[in-house]
Amino acid sequence: MLPAAASLKKQGANKGATTAFLIATPESGVDSIAITYALLDPIMTVVRPVAAFITAISAGFLENSINRPQQEELSPSALACPVDNCCDGIDCDPKEHRRHHTVFEKIVAGLKFGVGAVWGDIALWFFAGLIIAGTITAIIPDDIMARYLGGGLHSMLIMLVVGVPIYICATASTPVAAALILKGVSPGAALVFLLAGPGTNVTSLTTMYGILGRKATFRYLIVLSGFALVFGLLVDRIYLFFGIVPTAVLGEAANIIPHSIKLSATILLLLISIKPVVGWLKTKIFRRKERKVVLSGFPVPIKKENQNNTDHGGHDHDNCGCDQH
Repeated sequence: MLPAAASLKKQGANKGATTAFLIATPESGVDSIAITYALLDPIMTVVRPVAAFITAISAGFLENSINRPQQEELSPSALACPVDNCCDGIDCDPKEHRRHHTVFEKIVAGLKFGVGAVWGDIALWFFAGLIIAGTITAIIPDDIMARYLGGGLHSMLIMLVVGVPIYICATASTPVAAALILKGVSPGAALVFLLAGPGTNVTSLTTMYGILGRKATFRYLIVLSGFALVFGLLVDRIYLFFGIVPTAVLGEAANIIPHSIKLSATILLLLISIKPVVGWLKTKIFRRKERKVVLSGFPVPIKKENQNNTDHGGHDHDNCGCDQH
């Protein structure tokens, strides 16, 4: 997300547009919406992207109202063929450029990109989120979560303090939020974590400092935190108004799908996850350090049996390897 934002800024996007992109992108992706529907419930599935959209628009308008966008020289757009980069698109007629590949080839290329590149980027984080969620479910007592994070502004503030500094993506944060709700955390507090966690962390804030500047980064953090608290309180009111028990509807959306389809989808998900996970293990864990060999250029010492280091004149020679006496 940050490299894409830096690229947009470099190509001429103003600070308001870049700020809106940083806030809306993690929460409004297809992967984020799908996993929210599967692990949480329809209310959170709707509120999460809507809250992100309103927050993004508000932060963008605030930034552009303070800093008026200026006309900047735009970098040339990428016109190369998105399927297999067969043509740069510059010296090619636009009508001909669109007909380089059939619809079937474009669909296959899209599926390869989705299964390979997109899922490859989030697979590890998804499984990390499942492990964290399982750990929370198994270790943390229910009464502690319900006592301190059961609802109210103090619960939102605690989740905000927890969510802002840690590094967690939108995909990985969803199973963690589901585990927190099962332990008694209010849906509003979980929403604060879902909005603040993927959008802010120490690393991204320092990077945004270089992209947007100190004041714009501070405004980004304030607007995101403020709207997260507001929507967190609003979501708790929605559940209370309709008398919905969060733990009763959590993950119920998966029940409408037949068991055979869920099992097949799980196996498929594991199969497409093998390559990115194994690739990460090879680069991070099983990577061996390269052994550096330094060749000095000196002759290799030659060892001869039954050879004395003392010549006939009684002088000693060091065994330097030159084999000269």
